[in-house]
Amino acid sequence: MNYYSNGKLLLTGEYLVLDGAKSLAIPTKFGQDLVVSKINTPQLIWQSFTVDQQCWFEAIFEIPKLRLQSATFSSEKDGSAETIAETLLEILLEAKSLANAKGKSFLQENQGFKVTTQLTFPRNWGLGSSSTLINSIAGWAKVDAFQLLWNSFKGSGYDIACAQNDTPIFYQIENTKPVVTQIDFKPSFTKNLFFIFLNQKQDSKEGIAKFRESNQDFSNEIQRISEISNAFTTVKTLQEFEQLIVEHEQIISSIIKLTPVKEKYFSDYFGTVKSLGAWGGDFVLATGNEKTPDYFKSKGYHTIIPYSEMVKPTLILPKGGNPKKND
Repeated sequence: MNYYSNGKLLLTGEYLVLDGAKSLAIPTKFGQDLVVSKINTPQLIWQSFTVDQQCWFEAIFEIPKLRLQSATFSSEKDGSAETIAETLLEILLEAKSLANAKGKSFLQENQGFKVTTQLTFPRNWGLGSSSTLINSIAGWAKVDAFQLLWNSFKGSGYDIACAQNDTPIFYQIENTKPVVTQIDFKPSFTKNLFFIFLNQKQDSKEGIAKFRESNQDFSNEIQRISEISNAFTTVKTLQEFEQLIVEHEQIISSIIKLTPVKEKYFSDYFGTVKSLGAWGGDFVLATGNEKTPDYFKSKGYHTIIPYSEMVKPTLILPKGGNPKKND
């Protein structure tokens, strides 16, 4: 069984998407494979591989009790092997619980499995190593991926929507339910759009917690951000697009009390720069031209990806086109 989930980028609506703002999100060309094969021993053998095909995490669980038997971890940056294994176990147990509630069998019997995951992007890029994993596990367990996310972690769920769709989307939470609309978003000026990796990992959980601490009424801001999301898809010129970016940055800055990324790092840049997702890390969106790569390289940022190389080509598919599943 093979499951594939797309990576994600949130172009508009960061933070406010949690409170119902309409947001524009795009699935990336990068994602994660999850391959499941049956084995004879009553174990779940898990191996996770980097984009360079290096095994960075391995764990063995006893089935059906899902007890951790062993775990190894090749990096010292993200905690211990046990911590990673406990997070994975939490997701698997929740998937098992959701499946059981629907009368489905998932990791219930003495059937063993070997699972391998393969990222197609570096783990530190922040394109959704967790969300792609959760979405694929949900596909394997035949449970709702949004429910699995919300029962295991926090977040808006836009990343799950990106994992499941092969086209840009509008994403909105209405009455606690995710509303996903596939859209045709391909600006005529895509050659002027670049994604720059800041290599400053931002904890989205921490960012959400800080946003929640404000406990204010942002209904006016939510309405305007929703309008900007719509406008992103209809503007005809780069100049109009840049004006929307500046306004969007100002609105979010006033809410979370952080300095916009251009003002903080790139005040002398000739184009506009917009934070994506949790402010302060991972990728930003920059408008510019053929001089853009040289500018950011001069500032020490060497991962510069043109829009066309990051984003899946716009193609409206029948609903449910992803995740792919080949039994």
